[in-house]
Order: sequence, then C-alpha cells, then structure tokens
Amino acid sequence: MRRNAPLVFLLYLLLFLALLGMSGQVLAITIPLALYLLSGLWFAPRELNLQLDRTLSAERVTPNMPVIVTLYITNLGAPLEELLLEDEISPALTIVDGAPNYLCTLKRGESLTWKYTVSGPRGNFVFNGIEANARDHFDVARKSVFIPTDGQLFIIPPFTRIKNINIRPRQTRAYSGSIPARIGGPGVEFFGLREYQPGDTPRWINWRASARHEQALFTNEYEQERVADVGIVLDARERVNIGNGKHSLFEHTVIATAALADAFIASGNRVGMLHYGQTLRWTFPGYGHVQRERIMQTLARAEVGESSVFSDLIRIPSQLFSINSQLVFVSPLQKDDYASLLHLRARGYQVMVISPDPVSYELRSLPDNANTRLAARILGTERRMLMLRLQRAGIQALDWDVTLPLDRLIKTRLGRPPAWRNL
Repeated sequence: MRRNAPLVFLLYLLLFLALLGMSGQVLAITIPLALYLLSGLWFAPRELNLQLDRTLSAERVTPNMPVIVTLYITNLGAPLEELLLEDEISPALTIVDGAPNYLCTLKRGESLTWKYTVSGPRGNFVFNGIEANARDHFDVARKSVFIPTDGQLFIIPPFTRIKNINIRPRQTRAYSGSIPARIGGPGVEFFGLREYQPGDTPRWINWRASARHEQALFTNEYEQERVADVGIVLDARERVNIGNGKHSLFEHTVIATAALADAFIASGNRVGMLHYGQTLRWTFPGYGHVQRERIMQTLARAEVGESSVFSDLIRIPSQLFSINSQLVFVSPLQKDDYASLLHLRARGYQVMVISPDPVSYELRSLPDNANTRLAARILGTERRMLMLRLQRAGIQALDWDVTLPLDRLIKTRLGRPPAWRNL
C-alpha cells in the first residue's frame, strides 16, 4: 500500500477540507477516489498459492538447437484477477518463439499451460524459478512471490565422431579392447613365433618355420589388443586461447576434446578429463555412456580463465593420471610448455598433443599487409620448430588448422585401418 500513500493522503486531505468548510462539492470529489481505493482493497490479491511444474523438450542439445520450455501453473488459492509470470532465464539464451513472461487471470483451482522456445550457445543453463506478480484490475494492491522450479539445460559442443585413433600407451589394462598391448596372445597383428603347445588352433601353425625343424612345430603369436587408461587435458588458460565468444579459439579446443573423449570411450577405454584453467576440474576416470555424459556436461560448463598458480603446464597434478597411461593434451600451446610436456614424457606417460593453430586462426581476422604476413611467417616458423622438438622427444604432436575437419586430420596422422583389413 505504500505506492498508494499519495492517494490515501489526498483522500484524507479532501475529507478534512470538506468537513472543515462544510462543503458538499469537495465531499462529492472524494467519493470516486474513496470508491477506487475501496474496490481495489476488496479485490486485492490474497496470499499467492501457486503450483508450478516445468518440463523441457530436451535437456541435452547442441548449440542453436531449439528447446521448448513448458510450464504448468495451477492456482490453489484465491482467485487472481491479473497474474504476471516472469521466468528467469540466462541472457545468453535466445527466445526463438513465445515469451518468457505471461499475463493471465486464474480462478481458484484453474490451471493453464505456458510454452516458449529457446536456443543458445554451448553452456550449462539453470532455470531457477519464476517471479509471480498478482494485482487487482485497479492496480491498488500487489503481491509478489518467487516460486523455485527445477530445470537444467546442457548445450554440449558439437563434434564429428572419430574412429580408430592409433595410440600406443606403455601399459594397458586387462580387458580386451582395440589397443595393441605389446603382449603375445589372441589378436590380429603378427607378434612373433613360439613352439606349438597342446590346445593351439591348427590355423596358427607356421608351416614354413616348422619345415626347418624336424622335431618341432611352431605357431604364430599375435599381439593382444586391450583397453587403456586415457587422460585428456583441456587447456583453458586465457593466455593461450585467443578471441572471445563464438569466435574464440577455445571453442575449437572444446570441440576437439569432446570428439577425442567420445572416440576413446567408444573404443572401451577408461577415460578421465582435467579442465586446466583458472581452477582445476577433474572428471574421475570411467567407462561407457555414463562417463561420456559426465565429460560432455563438464565441457558444457568449460570456460577460459587465468590463474597465476596454473599459468603453465608444469602445475598439472600428474598424480591424477596412472603412470604409463596415455595423456592427450588439447592446447594451442606456447613455447614454455615444451619443458612441461617433456617432463611428463620422462615420467613414463605416453603423451599426445592436439594443438589448434593460433597463428593461422588469428591471421584470418587481421588485415592483409606486409607487416602481418611477416609476423605470421615468424610465428609460424617458431610454432613449426616447437612441433618438431616435441616429435623428436617422442611426443605425438598434431598441428591443427581449425578450418580443416579434425576427423580428417586424425585419420591422416593417427588413423589405423580397421581390424578386418588385416585378416
């Protein structure tokens, strides 16, 4: 009623003047004002008692895919003449159809359904609740309440599926998979010869080698294929990721991480992921569809940040990853990172680097002149030297021009033929 204080004051003033001057005309002026305020108080909304339920047409989508938000509202209290519902949504989301606010009238026990459609960029968006504002038709009295509702939308990075990534970790796990294990046994690739033992299949007998020895038979031994521990490090340092928003190099880094995680999990490996930026976000290693979803949700939340503590890769907590496992860094890299990667290689990790090229990426947004071309040549030469040094240190390093599909680069540099081609 504070907002109506001037009208109430005016009403009392007119009544005072009417009684003081015994003026019927002044009293007549006060009657409409008094009726206005009394009617507003009579029809004023009582305590709001609303039941709200929210559903999303999808809770996990890719960027710019439309999602229908549906709200079911039921009035469990007194009738409401004017009810304005305003949904609190992230400003990063775009309204495709409908509106996030709704004006209606609700009788006691009446229900309604309200829908609108949103889309947005990669991210994790939480729908906290709805602000409900009720008032009478005369706008004399108002009541407001915030009603919390459940709702969460994950917009995950889009990626192209990759098959047959050739990695050779120093140690594998005991379960059958697709990674050569450097151990003889059932497999596809030829590993060596051994003396025939009872129970060996005759199809594996090497008749050419056995013909040289009258008293012995020799059988082929193949390399076992198993699963491995794979740790993926997403480099979210602000100092190496140029650009912002949709035009950030970091978005390509996230997409590459999603594609690699999906490929390694699809091959049966145990995969963990470290988000390395302003803080550390560790996704504990796991298998299967559940682990894939955990990683995708972490990537949906991923953002660039700067920290004096994690300014270089030497701060990576390597104890999170099993010794002799496969580490995959997705990072634009800088010169100082060479020593950190070399240190991890020396500790026993098999290290791979997928590096989106920041030089070619930034060059496309700069004017084409002699100074720009000269700077690009110098930086490009430094980058090629860094990649060459990594490869000489036994680190698989792939320089990725983000204008080219990642799956094509992987197939060319790290792909291996399907197993049936070796049969």
